[in-house]
Amino acid sequence: MILGGGFAGVEAAIMLRKYNFDVTLVSNRDYFYIYPISIWIPTGEKSFNDVSISLKKLQEIHKFELIIDEVISIKSLEKTVYCKNHQFKYEYLVVAIGSDKMKHKGLENTVSICGKPEDSLLIKEKIDELIKKGSGSISMGFGGNPKDASNVRGGPAYELLFNIHNKLKKLGIRDKFKLNFFAPMKKPGSRMGPKALKMMDFYFKKLNIDSFTGKKINRFEKDSIVFEDKSVLKSDFTMFIPAGTGHKVFENSDLPLNATGLVNINNYCEVKHDYYDSPNDEYKVFAIGDCAALQGADWRAKQGHIAEIMAKIVAFNINSIEKKKVGRKGYSCHLNILCIMDSGNGASFVYRDDTKAIMFPMPVFGHWLKKSWGWYCKNSKLKNIPRIPGL
Repeated sequence: MILGGGFAGVEAAIMLRKYNFDVTLVSNRDYFYIYPISIWIPTGEKSFNDVSISLKKLQEIHKFELIIDEVISIKSLEKTVYCKNHQFKYEYLVVAIGSDKMKHKGLENTVSICGKPEDSLLIKEKIDELIKKGSGSISMGFGGNPKDASNVRGGPAYELLFNIHNKLKKLGIRDKFKLNFFAPMKKPGSRMGPKALKMMDFYFKKLNIDSFTGKKINRFEKDSIVFEDKSVLKSDFTMFIPAGTGHKVFENSDLPLNATGLVNINNYCEVKHDYYDSPNDEYKVFAIGDCAALQGADWRAKQGHIAEIMAKIVAFNINSIEKKKVGRKGYSCHLNILCIMDSGNGASFVYRDDTKAIMFPMPVFGHWLKKSWGWYCKNSKLKNIPRIPGL
């Protein structure tokens, strides 16, 4: 049984089916949403359907069972999952339900590109209203989680801001708008490495984007952002990505959690429960993606490709358990930051691991490379094209 229909859950279903397991996937929505390319919905370059895949289609292609329902609680010691409309027993459980967002005062006055998928349409609506008006102040940023820096999404804020700049420039009204970036950290984006920090500063100055960093956010108001030092940033529209925290389902479950409320796992993505003194193959619970507590360097980050790597590892390890093989695979050696940060008319390639941190611009070509990846992601999962090994 797999809980969650995102990158981690869908990949786990696909890979476990390749090992010929009977798979049931439970999702609270009936489509798989490709978050990395949703940045183009607000600018009108992509429609909602362009970045969505019907889970029913994926079910038919990959032959897993699909249940659309809301998970209420996980009682792993009973090997039972309770949903709003169903109750399930399982042999193996893969938890991939993502994370919740940290709460901020006045958060209802913001919209997130990394929140509910339909929020991308609301962002488009707000931006279109300001374009119709002909002027305005637009602020975009992200927050942090002091207890777990890995569950922070910063890249989409940069990307959406750069794409909005590019759209306004094409319309010939960029000079009528004030664009702002904000984050409570003194050096947001530092996980990408020192070169990336310098390049981001360069981009902000070149594109005339004002930066407000190093001040904690006190609250969001309808037309402004109020910081801890009582300074105020006026904003006609605010896009804010809160940091991730433990999923609310875990509050009514018996999974072992860390201080942030994320599921504790070992290197093999296995959930270890104190109740079990015997080997974990009797417990048979795994957690992957945003809901799992990753261990590693301070720069570690949760991304879609890491979630998919963890899914592949879990499928391999479950198969090894079933066939009583000794070998196991771990996720820690695969941790890295890898992204193509789009700007609307180009992009920057970003990569970081334990030995290096790279960021370099890819004018024009980078934009189309990221769009090509979106096309590949969708069509490879639908088996319209072969899947490239390792991707």
